Amino acid sequence: MEPQLSYRVTGHVATVVIRNPAKRNAMTAAMWRALPPLLDRLAADPDVRALVLTGEGGTFCAGADISSLREGAQEAQGLAVAAEEALAAFPKPTLAAVRGHCVGGGAQLAAACDLRLAEEGTLFGVTPARLGIVYPASSTRRLVSLVGPATAKYLLFSGELIDTERALRTGLVDEVLPAGELDKRVDGLTGMLVSRSRLTQAAAKEFADGRTDRDAHWAEQARAASDTAEGVTAFLERRTARFTWSVPAPE
Repeated sequence: MEPQLSYRVTGHVATVVIRNPAKRNAMTAAMWRALPPLLDRLAADPDVRALVLTGEGGTFCAGADISSLREGAQEAQGLAVAAEEALAAFPKPTLAAVRGHCVGGGAQLAAACDLRLAEEGTLFGVTPARLGIVYPASSTRRLVSLVGPATAKYLLFSGELIDTERALRTGLVDEVLPAGELDKRVDGLTGMLVSRSRLTQAAAKEFADGRTDRDAHWAEQARAASDTAEGVTAFLERRTARFTWSVPAPE
């Protein structure tokens, strides 16, 4: 199988799959380039309300294909950062479903998701110190925001891999599931997320990511939308809310 990104949309959830089984799903330059336009298409699809990123088979992503670094480490890093930033900017909830190895560029992608769920036995690592690479400032800040400066420095200074117990304790992952339970939990969580108010989620995502300059914008969106009235009415009537606000199409 040629290295590639594939996707499917089921029940309002887009699942993007990293496929390069010969190299533990390492990302090639072509795969890094393909991710931002794929995310743009899924962001513009009104049927997509959440996104899951995962790897083919028994591993998530072992990072960048090292052979691409021989052709130009700076260019390869630029492609990885562009893909990471596109994922972080995706306007709907994102979730990384992680098993096996989540290392290097794979850890960058997982960190760019809103939530990370991992199967027991997964190993995580941020490994630029093994290759003499300067880790990007934006990626470093994102890692620090998740795990704090001390753990970020340990990961970056050492390049060592950590297990799910430490990843959970330090905030690198949100939940750890027993073997065989990850997919079921991901399905249940995303099913719940797509039933909630997209208005609430979109505003919360911006605020949590530091966009505090758009209070007025979201206040106006809330006034124009029917989500609050519907949510209160559904609660009082003891029924499931039917929220209608959707992410506006890019201008």
